[in-house]
Amino acid sequence: MPMDAGLFSCSDPAVWRGVHEKYWAVVEAKSSGKGKAGKLLALDKWYQEELPKQITARTQRHVTRDELSKLMEWKLTRGKFRPRLQQLIGSNSEEVVQSCSIKAFGLLPDVQAAILELSTLKGMGPATASAVLAAGAGEEVAFMADESVESIPELRPVQYTAKHYSLYLDKITQKTKTLNTVDSQQDWTPHMVELCLWTWAVASKLQPSLLEEFNDLKHQTNQEPVKRPAANDRAAKRQKT
Repeated sequence: MPMDAGLFSCSDPAVWRGVHEKYWAVVEAKSSGKGKAGKLLALDKWYQEELPKQITARTQRHVTRDELSKLMEWKLTRGKFRPRLQQLIGSNSEEVVQSCSIKAFGLLPDVQAAILELSTLKGMGPATASAVLAAGAGEEVAFMADESVESIPELRPVQYTAKHYSLYLDKITQKTKTLNTVDSQQDWTPHMVELCLWTWAVASKLQPSLLEEFNDLKHQTNQEPVKRPAANDRAAKRQKT
């Protein structure tokens, strides 16, 4: 599959899983830049690994004001920097953040209702709301990263609206179901699919060499999945957004 064909058109779970394995290498490559980019690796580790555990360990899933502020820092470091959003997020009270996020998580699986609930917070739009929900319910929600949205041709250009997010989540959910149908592990989630799209898009621009191993799969798009050994087998063998 040629790099310019895009990952979204591919239905081979081996390709997707291979791209998913490149995620942290791409984050590290993006973190090697100057300024705010240098903070990305630590922030991303927190968002992807620590925050989900903190949210799901609570009797009622929610985020705190400090967590929401740090999540916004992560989002702005990973994407476009909009300092005004950080200020607005910080202006929400602890009580309001917790109450609103409890309500939002409680509305799931109605993702759109949850997005709208979180969007009542200052500085919060569909994209940031999706980041909150994806952290605590990645099996249902995908983060609205610009790169992931733009990986789906029909959704270009990105529009930061609830309607556009709904279209995006529908596409991501469909791809998740497709991958789980053809992949024996059946562990794909909307958040995993979104991470793969981000990985492919960023690597294609920042460090294409990370994707070179997928070049020989150019004829596999939408055909029979290519069987690849599992990771352990391979190891054994060797403005409001």
